Amino acid sequence: MPANDQPQSRPAVPPSAGRDGATSGHALAARLAMLAREFQGERTVEDTLRAIVHAAVDTVPGAWHAGITEIEGRRRVSTPAGTGEVVLRVDRAQYETGEGPCLTSAYTERTVRLPDVDTEERWPRFIARARELGVGSMLSFQLYVARDNLGALNLYAREPHAFTGESERVGLLFASHAAVAIADARRLDQLSRALDVRDLIGQAKGILMERHRLTGAQAFELLVMASQRINVKLVDVARELVETGELSVTGQRERARAGRAPR
Repeated sequence: MPANDQPQSRPAVPPSAGRDGATSGHALAARLAMLAREFQGERTVEDTLRAIVHAAVDTVPGAWHAGITEIEGRRRVSTPAGTGEVVLRVDRAQYETGEGPCLTSAYTERTVRLPDVDTEERWPRFIARARELGVGSMLSFQLYVARDNLGALNLYAREPHAFTGESERVGLLFASHAAVAIADARRLDQLSRALDVRDLIGQAKGILMERHRLTGAQAFELLVMASQRINVKLVDVARELVETGELSVTGQRERARAGRAPR
């Protein structure tokens, strides 16, 4: 990041372009449609999250920095993407004090605006630290609720009252598109991982079948038994065999037993 902690942003189409609400709405719709295509083009979940926070700064009026808060199991809190070090510091202050607009937004399923750090009476422990970090106002939107996992999009400004009703309107629409992009990216990631696991187990089965003249069912049973005996995931047992050519000692016993099984 540059010394002044300015985010690396891309050229934006101003949401308020034009002189009337209809023109502004068309400009925003075009901007969000373009972003949806860009998000779909990202290769990983991490890339998608990074693209979202940078696009948020370019899109939502008043935003200086942006970050994403994720809460796993409603307990483990992290910031997987942010546009600058100040985001990590402000979020850390919330996580350590257990209070703040990002957490309130994620947990209570609503938009939370912090207009002015100097006059804010909510979250007193967090506010004291945010003031030291040079943040004047904040705006947070819930992104998703997936079982016990929560997510929020957080916007930060140097000046007080940087976020307006227009910021909330644009931010809500942006957050909706971002939530869809995150869900799609995660589905693709899960599918890719499932295909990788299936391919890895298939390779391991092939090694056992050729080496010990086993059927496919016998080779798979051997892998399962080895996994259960040493309390290691099946995919890890398969990976060990593919990468090293060997199973564990327990697996070798089962291998010999399966090798004697009738075909």
